[in-house]
Amino acid sequence: MTEERSGWSGSARACREGLTLGFLLFPGFPMACLTSAIEPLRAANEICGRREFRWILLAETARPVRASAELRFEPDMPLAECRGVDQLYLLSPPTGRFADPRHSPARLRWLDRTGVVLGAFSGGIFPLARAGLMEGRGCSVHWCYEAAFRAEFPDVRASEQVIVKDGRRITASGAGAVFDLMLRLVEERLGRECMTEVACWFQHPCLHGEDARQRVPVARSASTDDALSPVVREAIRLFETHLEDPLRIGDIAAALGLSGRHFERVFKRETGQSPLRYYRLMRLSKARQRVLYTNAPLPEIASSVGYTRAGPMVRHYAEVFGVRPQDERRPGQVWANRDRLGSGQQSGRLLRACRDGL
Repeated sequence: MTEERSGWSGSARACREGLTLGFLLFPGFPMACLTSAIEPLRAANEICGRREFRWILLAETARPVRASAELRFEPDMPLAECRGVDQLYLLSPPTGRFADPRHSPARLRWLDRTGVVLGAFSGGIFPLARAGLMEGRGCSVHWCYEAAFRAEFPDVRASEQVIVKDGRRITASGAGAVFDLMLRLVEERLGRECMTEVACWFQHPCLHGEDARQRVPVARSASTDDALSPVVREAIRLFETHLEDPLRIGDIAAALGLSGRHFERVFKRETGQSPLRYYRLMRLSKARQRVLYTNAPLPEIASSVGYTRAGPMVRHYAEVFGVRPQDERRPGQVWANRDRLGSGQQSGRLLRACRDGL
């Protein structure tokens, strides 16, 4: 069929009638993403006085699905019976996989052929890509598992934008981005006045622009990357693009037009750590994403972040995170042993959240 409309609603039928959204839940899905999708639509219905938006909960089976917050949700119908939706979003942790890897992806592909807009929130992009529905497309991938996603799906264009619409695919990186996406739907269908009132109901601070990018915490710091000076941001960008083939700190300083000593001083003033330490932590954090969310062997992971052998990476990994990478892959691994590392405690909390879905 012809490729999709330019608006957020999708099908022509949805433009004439109310919009029906389906949410496909995987075990361990991020509950915040679900409530951030449904609540603004509920408010919009109340404000406009009609059911402009409808929603249904789906799962691969008819059994309840437990969210990352340990609450259980009863699906309205199994995926195999899904019909009549205009948009369908997958909600999953990054480790989520299909219980029925043959029929469930086939059902999604059938829905795609019928013109349904398909999308994903947070870790839901992983099963959507595994279903073969994102090849050659762009998508929003949360910074917590961007390295793991790029490694598993090199043909999918992962973006730092909080929301990405690429044809009949719409993806949002986290719960706040999902709320923004729903506001866009409300604005498109009910007008900016209604959208503004919905945002005010929930004291949502602002609607980000379509090109808004994710804010990322500065490692071992209380600041975010958007608060850094241009020179430090550029240094971090160079770190990011040279993980497999690390650059010398002196060469980075020269590329920025600074002396080595001046660069060290500026970088440490803004991040609280030396460029070398920050660079190594970034490489190890990217390695950790692949440890947690892929089955790649340790030598391959080590090579992808600039180590010639796995041994030194394993040693540095344990020093930073308080646990060896091979132990983090064991079921039921105790995460609390990282708490003794002081500043590593924040990293542990962040990665637990990323593992469970955001």
